[in-house]
Amino acid sequence: MPPQASAELETATYAKVTLRLLPFLFVCYVAAYLDRVNVGFAKLQMLSDLRFSESVYGLGAGVFFIGYFLFEVPSNMLLHRLGARLWISRIMVSWALVSASSMFVTTPAAFYVVRFLLGVAEAGFFPGIVLYLTYWYPSARRGRMNALFMIGIPVAGVLGGPLSGWIMHAFGGLHGLANWQWLFLLEALPSLALGIATPFVLPNGIHAAAWLDEREKQLLEANMASDGDAGAEAPLRSVLADGRVWRLAAIYFCCMMGLYGVSFYLPTLIAAAGVSDALDVGLLTAVPYAVAVVAMILVARSSDRRNERRWHLAVASLAGAVGLYASTLCAGQLSPGLIALSIGTAGVLSTMPVFWTHPSRVLAGTAAAAGIAMINSIGNLAGFASPSIIGWIKDLTHSTNGGLVVVALALVAGAALALTGRSAAAPGRA
Repeated sequence: MPPQASAELETATYAKVTLRLLPFLFVCYVAAYLDRVNVGFAKLQMLSDLRFSESVYGLGAGVFFIGYFLFEVPSNMLLHRLGARLWISRIMVSWALVSASSMFVTTPAAFYVVRFLLGVAEAGFFPGIVLYLTYWYPSARRGRMNALFMIGIPVAGVLGGPLSGWIMHAFGGLHGLANWQWLFLLEALPSLALGIATPFVLPNGIHAAAWLDEREKQLLEANMASDGDAGAEAPLRSVLADGRVWRLAAIYFCCMMGLYGVSFYLPTLIAAAGVSDALDVGLLTAVPYAVAVVAMILVARSSDRRNERRWHLAVASLAGAVGLYASTLCAGQLSPGLIALSIGTAGVLSTMPVFWTHPSRVLAGTAAAAGIAMINSIGNLAGFASPSIIGWIKDLTHSTNGGLVVVALALVAGAALALTGRSAAAPGRA
């Protein structure tokens, strides 16, 4: 085939794959992330209704990640063995049911149990999709593809903030249920529907895609086989002993400190600036996430174009730290605080698509399934640490400022780690 025709076929084939897979995966992630963090909106009324302290909320928000941590690696190994279609469907249906059951919480113990079980149910979804994308795209395309998938987080904020605010504003007392109970119930329904649809939408891999012809399949498989940055197969034991994997987990932990500091406390920070109506809080939380959508795409494109990862990751992490720290200096001031939080949110979220180009440079196959899950599970322990620390410091000082400073320092540490050490695939570039 002439080079021009071959290039045109490649462009058209990847466009077809992206159009068939990414919109659905993106919508699934929006639903997943909304179910994970809508407790931040429920908190606005739930704490007073159930007489929970800030520490109880922080621990409950964070205990999700203990269940997530314990079951992440087994879940991803099962996805790799059983296939994405059925396993992702299982994950989504089970987390929808558990998330909806949060409406029945009445005691701190019940709150902790439901949040733990939600983590168990969702374990494996995010790293499973990251792994699934490595079945389709070579490393040079993964930054952009990761960004298209991971903007589900800020879009969940853009859409979910106003939606959650509207539910909290409009449904309180209907049929004897509190507004936060309606929130958990209604926002679980999209996840349930998407989980049921998953086996009919996602193929397990290139060979199973009935919508690709043989030329397209051969092109995709040839590109994957010749991917120079693909990692090597390795037994699980060697993955656990690999210092590069542990270093990546440490960097990701620092990034996630920032993400969950924002996710679980952004509505609280905006309410503390004098915004009392839940609908207004929901609309304003959309602003930092909208800024983050644009930032994530621009940073990922720049990183792919320059084939440079470390500095992009470090600068985004530092921007997150500066924004979150600046927000502590604007306490009680809505406009300056919203600007600072927008910078912080954009920086934190822009680290994610760049970061997730790294693991596949080190590992492949079963080792990638275990390594990606291990990095994600350890990193997401920050989801336990971040809200717990902020909640504890708020109970102690009656302010979230001290907790946000701790989160900002974690982001600085993550930037420092990103700029040290060597990449297995491309020293000085990854």
